[in-house]
Amino acid sequence: MSMNEFLRPISVDSAPRGSRCEWCGEPAEQQLTAIGGSHHNESGLFCRPCGEQFSLAVIANSVRMTAPPETKFDSR
Repeated sequence: MSMNEFLRPISVDSAPRGSRCEWCGEPAEQQLTAIGGSHHNESGLFCRPCGEQFSLAVIANSVRMTAPPETKFDSR
């Protein structure tokens, strides 16, 4: 998985003045872009609470993508 210079799978930028959150319609504060993984380059404008939810979803997905498969042992 690719990570940015701050070791986060998400790039954070300021939202353009007057933009709205894509999820709830409130004023947007930040533009978030996923870096690497299956959501690479997906981005959106978000208010702070929705941006936190977006970040958690991207991070949870990246953890699932990088977790080693569960190993089953035969106890015979």
